Amino acid sequence: MDPGIVCFQHCGPKIFCFLLPETCPVCDVDLSQANFSLLPFRVPYPFIRASQYPCSVVIKPTSGDFLNDYYNSMDLHIGVTTSTGTIVEFDKNGLRRHRSEQWGQCLLLDQAPGPWTEHWDNTLLQVCRQKCWSSKAYSEHKHNCYTFVLTFLMTLNYGNLSKAANNRTIFCEKFIVPRTTSAGKYISLYRKLKENGFYVHRTNSK
Repeated sequence: MDPGIVCFQHCGPKIFCFLLPETCPVCDVDLSQANFSLLPFRVPYPFIRASQYPCSVVIKPTSGDFLNDYYNSMDLHIGVTTSTGTIVEFDKNGLRRHRSEQWGQCLLLDQAPGPWTEHWDNTLLQVCRQKCWSSKAYSEHKHNCYTFVLTFLMTLNYGNLSKAANNRTIFCEKFIVPRTTSAGKYISLYRKLKENGFYVHRTNSK
């Protein structure tokens, strides 16, 4: 799902594109003969496929995907993965376990290392067995996906992640906002390229 954004610098400003053009969009020089001040490189893709990241906390837009549909005002959906990459989430349909491609473009909030695997799975199973995760108990504002994940993290007792889970606002500030802010820059760049084919980033001279 990585669109493969390329960045290079030739005659001054940084230029972003999906495919390296034959000529520079700024000065029209043949790039096959040009000297680059910054060699072409691929911009790191910020999103992951949840099933490939075991023992992780992940987020995605409630509807649609990040690149094409997400804006800051939209709701996010949070879930966790087991040691085998199975996604566990709680929503209006109750508690669900699956490997759906709906989690093919999400952000990684944190991932527990190998030694935590058994404790992670056991704690997740313990929390999932609680009777409060039925579809009837679901409430969009009071008993939702965040409630489930934060309950799991507090029970897990995993360092700063679990400590932050005691407060929704603190958890959001420390683990969600930094990831969505960083991803937002990539999303904005992707949409400019999709519309114009390339983007020229000029820095203001003092």
